[in-house]
Amino acid sequence: MSLYNDFRAFCDSIILDTSDMEITCGEIAKKLNSHYYGVDSENSEHSYIVGSIGRETAIVKTSDLDVIFDLPDDVYKKFDAYESNGQSALIQEVKGVLKERYPKTDIRGDGQVIVIAFTSYTVELVPGFKQSDDSFIYPDTNDSGSWKKTDPIPEQGECRNCETLSSGNFLNLCRIMRKWKNTCGVVIGGLLIDTLAYKHFLSNKYFGNKSYGDYFNVLESLFEYLKDLNKDQVYWLALGSNQQVYNTDSGSFVDKAKTAYDIICECDTEEEKYNALQSLLGSDFQNSTVVKNAAFHSSYFSNTEEFIEQEVPVEIRYSLEIDCKVTQNGFRDFLLSHFLRNGKGLLRHNKSLNFYIVNSATPDPDSIWWKVRNVGATAEKRNCIRGQIIKSNKTNQSERTNFYGPHFVECYIIKNGVCVARDRIDVPIGSA
Repeated sequence: MSLYNDFRAFCDSIILDTSDMEITCGEIAKKLNSHYYGVDSENSEHSYIVGSIGRETAIVKTSDLDVIFDLPDDVYKKFDAYESNGQSALIQEVKGVLKERYPKTDIRGDGQVIVIAFTSYTVELVPGFKQSDDSFIYPDTNDSGSWKKTDPIPEQGECRNCETLSSGNFLNLCRIMRKWKNTCGVVIGGLLIDTLAYKHFLSNKYFGNKSYGDYFNVLESLFEYLKDLNKDQVYWLALGSNQQVYNTDSGSFVDKAKTAYDIICECDTEEEKYNALQSLLGSDFQNSTVVKNAAFHSSYFSNTEEFIEQEVPVEIRYSLEIDCKVTQNGFRDFLLSHFLRNGKGLLRHNKSLNFYIVNSATPDPDSIWWKVRNVGATAEKRNCIRGQIIKSNKTNQSERTNFYGPHFVECYIIKNGVCVARDRIDVPIGSA
């Protein structure tokens, strides 16, 4: 029964409260309605919240609000008649109108959107033109300018339909998969998550007879489905709209899903299941029984661990790979990744560890942070579990193998106040 209650509490805790965003969206729409339609009293007409928030699959601390504003047809005709890149001119015009409403806010045009950088979140507004089939034409300023098409409304409708047919399970699992994405550094878009989850739900009669107590098994089946997908597939057809949703990062999410599946399959006891869920979904997934007994544990060691989710929003957008060079006088150097891959067992004491970034796809990152966590009875006995966020902005982090335990190191890439990439490597240390 505890898994039922803890999954329920977890799912409730990651639902995004959109009330402030909806107010902001209304303010933006009011300004654009006044300018383009001459209507001062209306603050929601012609405005559509899209993306994961529109599909209701976003989770807490989501930092981007995607909005389409439907402009009049004569505006389209005006900018379509430009000899060169009328799309860029349209973006600049709408940006100028919004600057009148938010003169002190950072507003910029960025390819296909107007980016409005508020303190708590960023609005990405697309000036569009609604078509007779409820799709939208929107401007793309790249390569001398062109018009693109998007079709988010049927995607939202199919999400709601699947939520009903799944007896309320679909949105929960989509949100859980986003927590996995952000916890494990998985590069996969939100629409692709929702589309693949939808396809799996569809093939399993929507999991309509499942409840919170079954979510561990549903997760296992979902990871099993994802791990068997073709990494080289170029795109999938989105739920509802059949738009092409492109594969990114060479399908690396497939390998991450296999790792997640293997972790879940190795679980036999309730404790192992909770450990697996925390490693895949983060510290927000709480074992209520352990929480009740936390006072006992705190009596003999200081829990100094910090979590990136408590420092900044986490929205994984880019790939990151870290490794570790292991050295010791009199021995040949080797890479920790090779050691782990070949199942060599445990590292011995007195080895020098140099963790470093192998590959990072994040353009112009603001900061690089590290975390070193000592795990196990020895770390607790010595009151040395560590786990603080190290805001060094260095591409490497040096450590030593001091005492027994299943330790790990994580690296985080920060851009515009958001953790956009992360990676982790385990450090299994044995006896001297």
